[in-house]
Amino acid sequence: MKQPRDPGALGPVRKPLLQVLHLWFRMKRGLTLGVRAAAFDDKGRVFLVRHTYVPGWQFPGGGVEVDETALESMERELFEEGNVTLGAAPQLFGVYFNSRITNRDHVLLYVCRDVRCQVPKVPDKEIAETGFFALDALPETTTQSTRQRLKEIAGEDEVAQVW
Repeated sequence: MKQPRDPGALGPVRKPLLQVLHLWFRMKRGLTLGVRAAAFDDKGRVFLVRHTYVPGWQFPGGGVEVDETALESMERELFEEGNVTLGAAPQLFGVYFNSRITNRDHVLLYVCRDVRCQVPKVPDKEIAETGFFALDALPETTTQSTRQRLKEIAGEDEVAQVW
């Protein structure tokens, strides 16, 4: 007896057609998606990074790669940029529009509690410095966006829509 067709499955013609349509949409309405992690250790200190290619201290993060969920991307960026791992499940805090470089970028901000760093990150071509900082002792060059997001997380300010 013939098995019924899975209505969610793509046939041999539909899959290539959808791939072409997705490519067209990407070129026509391309959107970039990034993630940032407001990562706090068990002492309430926030983990920040200073990149070699942009000024200021900021949350670790980066772009979501193909075949990667946003959560996987955030965990990967935390580890790559600081050897930081999660001790508890992160929470999606907000979705922000970021038009500083392009008018099609969105950033997902996760709040991560109880993060751990077993071995401090050695500076490399991308990361100049990393560290955990008390909220009342942030580095002087912490970016304004990072400071604003920390106020939002603390409930001291309304959550913005723009990074």
